[in-house]
Amino acid sequence: MKVYTTAPLEDPRDARDGFRRLEEIGYDGAFSFEAKHDPFLPLVLAAEHTSRMCLGTAIAIAFGRNPMNLANLAYGLQAISGGRFLLGLGSQVKPHIEKRFSMPWSHPAARMREMVLAIQAIFSAWEGESTLDFRGEFYRHTLMIPAFDPGPNPFGPPPIYTAGFGPRMTAVAGEVADGFFAHPFNSRASLLANTVPALEAGLAKSGRSRGDLDVICATLTVTAEGEEEFERVKLAARKQLAFYGSTPAYRPTLDCHGWGDLHLELNRLSKQGRWDDMTALVSDEVLETIAVVGERRDIAARLEERLAGIADGVSLTHNRAPDPSQWADVVADLKG
Repeated sequence: MKVYTTAPLEDPRDARDGFRRLEEIGYDGAFSFEAKHDPFLPLVLAAEHTSRMCLGTAIAIAFGRNPMNLANLAYGLQAISGGRFLLGLGSQVKPHIEKRFSMPWSHPAARMREMVLAIQAIFSAWEGESTLDFRGEFYRHTLMIPAFDPGPNPFGPPPIYTAGFGPRMTAVAGEVADGFFAHPFNSRASLLANTVPALEAGLAKSGRSRGDLDVICATLTVTAEGEEEFERVKLAARKQLAFYGSTPAYRPTLDCHGWGDLHLELNRLSKQGRWDDMTALVSDEVLETIAVVGERRDIAARLEERLAGIADGVSLTHNRAPDPSQWADVVADLKG
């Protein structure tokens, strides 16, 4: 199983040392994400200070941009990284797209599908495989002149991954993307009941097989050295699960285990800003069902048990440690 993680960057300048250190630990890939900073810029620095591992966005907000903009960024990073770039896209939610990015929102699954197809059409034109003539419901790209055509990428076009949770957005990955990022608010039961069937439906629609799609599951991982540190990491995971569990879109995971009432209570408390009370509702059973919890020596086996037959790779989340090298043995065990 390939092992990935998200680089903990508060300052994009930290990409120089941060990504290099993750490569030294043994990760197969490391991702940037879109929060306080643009997710593409740190990867330029990361590409210059690493040589082996995959570098990607997990995720960049697709609807805050357009297909041509994303194609240009991805093509450039693919060249700069020597063919190690992965374009990971997510939708975000309507208020952020309309009120933060001032961009249109409609039919998110259909729009994401078309976004991927449009980028692929642009790549195809640049590779000299076709004339640019993409005409969709949301995007239209019909002009490409030599002055703006970069020509074939020396490393080929980068793969496009999409992230999702609901069945429609998940099916988009199966239908048109090269890979899929599964959300960390999943248990093995919810992945089998909700995610896998949606991916299979998308694959069937396009006539592809499971081998045509790379699946990476972001997985909440709770482990530490020493009881005090273990409790601190557990608390952080409970807070994250409480936040996710309060969101209506993520209720299906709780419903898989008969915990729909927990969602209702978490949602009610979130509207009152009672975050500590929410955290207290996340029991050990809930924590250990959604997160993978265990002592350091056991965590690799538990991750493999969680994702066996579902994922091609795991992206470790909630694995921040004062010394990231402490994860080297876990990474080695998963890769072995």
